[in-house]
Amino acid sequence: MRTHPRTALGALMVVVLLLSGSSPAPAASPEDRGEWPTWEWPLQMARAVAVPYRAPAHEYGAGHRGIDISATLGVAVYAPADGIVAFRGRVVDRALLTIEHPDGLVTTFEPLISDLDAGDRVSAGQEIGVVDVGGHASPGSLHLGVRSSGAYINPLLLFGEVPRAILLPCCGSF
Repeated sequence: MRTHPRTALGALMVVVLLLSGSSPAPAASPEDRGEWPTWEWPLQMARAVAVPYRAPAHEYGAGHRGIDISATLGVAVYAPADGIVAFRGRVVDRALLTIEHPDGLVTTFEPLISDLDAGDRVSAGQEIGVVDVGGHASPGSLHLGVRSSGAYINPLLLFGEVPRAILLPCCGSF
């Protein structure tokens, strides 16, 4: 039996890597580098999180794999960053839209009615749909989930710092 030259070369490279104790390094994710891009808030409303992100104890554990943003039914939702629509459709009882972004980041918005189709390019700040009702998000809220290389992360990591509140004197002058 003859071995194809490329097969033999591939096997030789594996042996060399094993003997040297090294392996090809995977691309570093933003989380590995300790840095995240800064995205635009998806609503033209104040940042009001109705239900925060709660990391599960393990992959199948209870938690809240995203945030629920206070919103008004029918309000416009905007792409937080450039990307490509990966999915638009109904899952059980809710309309979803999923966008793949650079660096392995993926966002899912629900419930969201949209006219976009899988494969459509979107730009940061572009309207992607309107808030609907359905799913676990209470009426008047939008669920936003973000995955980095397949693992859910807290979406608030991507929206920059919230300006600190300034407390003013309350009652009379000092």
